Amino acid sequence: MRISGLVSCVTPVFNGEKYIGAMLDSILGQTYPYVEAIFVDDGSTDNTVRILESYREKFIERGYGYQIVRAPHRNASAAINRGLDLVVGEYLIWPDSDDILEPDSIKKRVDFLREHGEYRCVRSIMYYFDNEGHIAGAGERLGDLRKERIFFDIMEGITYVCCGCYMLKTEEFFAIYPERRIPEYPVGQNFQMLLPFMYQYKCPTIQERMYGVRVHKNSHSRRVLSQEEEKLRFRYFEELIDEIAEICGIHSFYERRRIICWKLYRRRVFARKHGKRFEMAKASVGLFLCGRSRLQRWAVQSIIHILKLGMENEYEKNLQI
Repeated sequence: MRISGLVSCVTPVFNGEKYIGAMLDSILGQTYPYVEAIFVDDGSTDNTVRILESYREKFIERGYGYQIVRAPHRNASAAINRGLDLVVGEYLIWPDSDDILEPDSIKKRVDFLREHGEYRCVRSIMYYFDNEGHIAGAGERLGDLRKERIFFDIMEGITYVCCGCYMLKTEEFFAIYPERRIPEYPVGQNFQMLLPFMYQYKCPTIQERMYGVRVHKNSHSRRVLSQEEEKLRFRYFEELIDEIAEICGIHSFYERRRIICWKLYRRRVFARKHGKRFEMAKASVGLFLCGRSRLQRWAVQSIIHILKLGMENEYEKNLQI
């Protein structure tokens, strides 16, 4: 079942008692009238569920749908899958539990998709703020906001994956995931949600800052990892990208090579950070063979320069004759 005009907002949360209230208030403060909020508690051990329950009447009074799903602790992608089972809206968003939506965030994105029927998704821009409400420094790169084919830009970190900025049409999303389940990994969730969709569809950008990202030291994404944790995280991401490539049906030589280069570049960064010279050398050789190393780019540029000089010399000789 899909309800026309309804926006389904799925938010996973784990031990979010400090900040979940601000996200709840920002949803209640939306200017768009048709919203269902689905909060999936990923096995919290603090007062998160109690706070969620305390908002139930407020959402009912606002005329918004409101559901709380409780699940044993696993990870964000598993929690999102619990929420996807309940989605009935025409549009889908999945903001983080410690961030906030600006009042017109949902309305402006819905209006855009209604006015531009050729698109199946849209995104806005984010801003960053700290716990005192001050604007914090930049986080993810924005990239070229005019581009609409952004699969590789997202994967390679050229543009942002910031979840609360994106809005997808559910009909197309569930055509990609007919079982209503994204791949479950201890990493990602936004790659799983976005990349298969972005491989098929163009995504324009409303160049307005309509989503606030909270910057705080306890954020899961900012936690300092041990070397082994970081290595495991890198491996999970590689396995995830391979699965996403299969979901997308990526078979072309160029696109496969680009994915391989993404893996090699990340491996080289990890090896350099931890002083693993042999692993860094292997990754560098692989990038050279893929045509993505600085040395190879320099060699190609040098060859082009030499060829240009040769052509200019030949041209001057012809003039003299």
